[in-house]
Amino acid sequence: MNMKLQIAAAAVLTSALSTPALAQFSKAEDAIKYRESAMVLLGSHFGRMAPVAKKEIPYDKDQIRENVALLNVLATLPWAGFGPGTEGGEARDDIWLDPEGFKQAQDELHGNLKKLTAAADAGDFDAFRVAFGAVGKSCKSCHDSYREKKK
Repeated sequence: MNMKLQIAAAAVLTSALSTPALAQFSKAEDAIKYRESAMVLLGSHFGRMAPVAKKEIPYDKDQIRENVALLNVLATLPWAGFGPGTEGGEARDDIWLDPEGFKQAQDELHGNLKKLTAAADAGDFDAFRVAFGAVGKSCKSCHDSYREKKK
């Protein structure tokens, strides 16, 4: 029950945060910190499932379902921090030069998350592994195109 309450609270927070970035952040640095923090959380919850997908630890359908539910909420957060005037951080200028491509990358992530959610809800380990890989590929593709390489 506690997990459902957390997810509901996160969903309410997400709706409140879905207004344009400039309306939410008084400084570009705040938007950059916000989106980078959201990405760290997204990566953390995704990474928690990697040992399961690699068959390094046992598949626990309830834990997977909880992590996937959190991923669905977290995956809605970073985009508010990419508004006009928020260039910088690890984001490439291509985000603002190719907004359609950036939006397409977001949509691909969300589409793959739907498949991961369906697999998690069904408790199907093999479908989970396939969908988990597709989500990882969509993350990598977006990072390859729109994130500065760390030096």
